[in-house]
Amino acid sequence: MSSEPEVTWEIASSKPASFYSTYERKDELQHATHYCPGCGHGIIHKMLAQAIDELSIQDRTVLISPVGCSVFAYYYFDVGNVQAAHGRAPAVATAVKRSRPGSIVISYQGDGDLSAIGSAEILHAANRGEPITVIFVNNAIYSMTGGQMAPTTLLGQTSTTSPRGRSAAHEGYPLHVSELLATLEAPVYIERVGLGDNKQVAQAARAVRRALENQVRGLGFSLVEILSPCPTIWKMSPVESQRWVRDVMEKTFPLGVLRDHTQAAQSEAVPIPPPPLSMIPGIVGVADAGLPAEMTGDADVPALDLQVRVAGFGGQGVLLLGEVLAEAGLDAGLEVSWLPSYGPEMRSGTSNCHVRLSREPIDSPLVTHPDVLVAMNEPSLRKFCSTVHPGGWILYNGEASPEDCDCRGVHVLARPFTQIANNLGDARAANMVMLGALLEIAGNLPQSSVDSALGRLVRNPKWLALDETALVCGRRLMREARAEVSHAG
Repeated sequence: MSSEPEVTWEIASSKPASFYSTYERKDELQHATHYCPGCGHGIIHKMLAQAIDELSIQDRTVLISPVGCSVFAYYYFDVGNVQAAHGRAPAVATAVKRSRPGSIVISYQGDGDLSAIGSAEILHAANRGEPITVIFVNNAIYSMTGGQMAPTTLLGQTSTTSPRGRSAAHEGYPLHVSELLATLEAPVYIERVGLGDNKQVAQAARAVRRALENQVRGLGFSLVEILSPCPTIWKMSPVESQRWVRDVMEKTFPLGVLRDHTQAAQSEAVPIPPPPLSMIPGIVGVADAGLPAEMTGDADVPALDLQVRVAGFGGQGVLLLGEVLAEAGLDAGLEVSWLPSYGPEMRSGTSNCHVRLSREPIDSPLVTHPDVLVAMNEPSLRKFCSTVHPGGWILYNGEASPEDCDCRGVHVLARPFTQIANNLGDARAANMVMLGALLEIAGNLPQSSVDSALGRLVRNPKWLALDETALVCGRRLMREARAEVSHAG
């Protein structure tokens, strides 16, 4: 009786730990990405994830992905992810790296994104030598939007916007981004690789790892341009498109290292984080008695995160209301954000702003669920009333809230604020009457801070006096109304 030989198994390839175990973009396809068969993004994603694993940097990596075929990269990479506007990834990457210098920041961009609308961002990030890693995926076409000509489209290559083929006389020559950036003094490492065959893929993986390793070592700006197949838009099979990378694209975009200053580059030390505010008095040798309690940490100060949305039409003073509130917060030593949004019309167009006041750093200036909604007209009330946080407040510039407007679960103060302001001297002071009511609701800003902010923003003595009177009136209206305002619904 013969015995069977013992079989041993060795795992030659596995899913990188830097990928999520499942991809939850679609319930029915949690094992698959959204990329087309034969697309180079899948290959590049894997080599990037493998490099992150090999360098043990997953816990401090931040991936910046803008608009393009890679727009859903945050569904795949189990790292820090930030979505950027079209072309703006290098600018966002710069902000992330400077605010979190110990992180490893990767800007992942396609050619339509980086070399077209994002050309200024990549040029200046490279010229400053920002210590980030840029993965530049070049398939010579706008893929996600249907196949328009890109700056990297080859001469003679057809697209939806160059149906007769790109002409140097009409559309200019293909843009050689890597060569352009290599003329700058600051970049440390720039290499162009391809995915035309297995040998090229292996070299691309080495280049990606090296670009990341440069950042780990603190050496400066690195970019890897990867010539990538796009079977769907090129209208080729995956095999044909891979050959086209090798046999056609490479003639216009030769592979190779265009800049390598890694040997001469000096490692930049990671900046020491600033000391906490509570230590500053001791560092500068002064007593801390004059600092606000929330800054010294000596008092049990209640948490504060006031989120306000002000909405109306142009000319109602929507933005000024928000500015005064934000400036008063700054004067009181709070963290503040003020985000305006308005149409192109000087008058009567839509206008609104987001204001946040907090004792902690503010993560986003957007206010999606306000604690207080200041609705200066009925369209704004109807548009935003359902977004108010349960238990919050709505200040409405009207006799009464419309019966068909769903304001359940929140407090509502409806008053003809415009008419009230007109009785004070000018209808345009309605915004300050409403601000006075808002300040009474918030109850966390010293009047001295409000007065200081108003004085900085309103320079005309006549208007300043009227606005001060309007604030007092608004506070009084709110105090008088508290007893009669009940929980709606």
